Amino acid sequence: MVRSYSVAELAQRLGARVQGDPLVLINGLGALHTAVAGNLSHLSNRTFRKFLTGTRASAVLLREADAGACPTTALIVDDPYVAYAQASMLFAVNTQPGPGCHATAIIDPTARVSPQASIGPYVVIGARAELGANVVVEAHCFVGDDAVLAEGVCLRSNVTIYHGVRIGPRTSVHSGSIIGADGFGYARGRHGEQYKIAQLGGVRIGADVEIGAATTIDRGAIDHTVIEDGVKIDNQVQIGHNCHIGAHTLICGCVGIVGSTRIGAHCVLAGGVGVGGDGPIEIADGVVVSGMTHVSKSITTPGIYSSGTLHAPSRAWKKNALRFRELDTLARRVAQLERELLERVPLERTGNLD
Repeated sequence: MVRSYSVAELAQRLGARVQGDPLVLINGLGALHTAVAGNLSHLSNRTFRKFLTGTRASAVLLREADAGACPTTALIVDDPYVAYAQASMLFAVNTQPGPGCHATAIIDPTARVSPQASIGPYVVIGARAELGANVVVEAHCFVGDDAVLAEGVCLRSNVTIYHGVRIGPRTSVHSGSIIGADGFGYARGRHGEQYKIAQLGGVRIGADVEIGAATTIDRGAIDHTVIEDGVKIDNQVQIGHNCHIGAHTLICGCVGIVGSTRIGAHCVLAGGVGVGGDGPIEIADGVVVSGMTHVSKSITTPGIYSSGTLHAPSRAWKKNALRFRELDTLARRVAQLERELLERVPLERTGNLD
């Protein structure tokens, strides 16, 4: 059951200043243009300011500059989006089960599982694995030999944790994800045959990380693949062996990262970004890479980076695509014309033109 909060309670929890009635009760969240009585809404993007004056929300999280236009109770904060994120957790439905082990779970006798952990149906836990207090392992998960899940780790259904993987406190892994599979490493023989390289490293994941559904993080070839504290990874992301992802970086859906890439802290890789080139790539702290960009070499300076072509009507795009083939020829012609022009200038100045 979701509980209600007075505006005064929310203000105390969120560090907000109240403009209006502090006794109004809030029982849920709503968007500015669809909220109803009892909802808390927020204005954090200027695009949605047009909906503020007509909102039917009982209270709105907003900045001081927008408070004068608010027709209802306002909760004034420095960052409405952060405050909204914090408020959302108050209304989240708690589905965490109580401690205990389902009768169908198979747990190796050498594994150490906290009595405060919750182990769901048909879970398999390997030899010498360690599961801390308040760990939740939902149905059909596999935790391999020597894996370590720290306090408060949550594995949603059908997650696979390979041997030797270590996951830090309060990290959650969503359904269908695979952590610690072999990295894609092969040596090409003289006749084109492929020799597999044993992947002897592991995966080390920090605290408060969230890993989306159907995401794969490969184990290292020699050293570990490392995901630092606070990293948030979306669905269907591929992270290759020996990658190192810095703290509090965001990786959006369908990103692919080639092995041995190093990504700094507080970066954002938007949807569909591909990282891979001729050699190992490093991305500095504070870099934002826009959607569908291909990062083919290292980025050493913080900023926003983009590549690719913008969409256009198909007929026009095809014409332009055909012209792309001519860019090299065009560049060579321009370079030749520049050389000829530079050769003519001295002649013109000396009057020696034929």
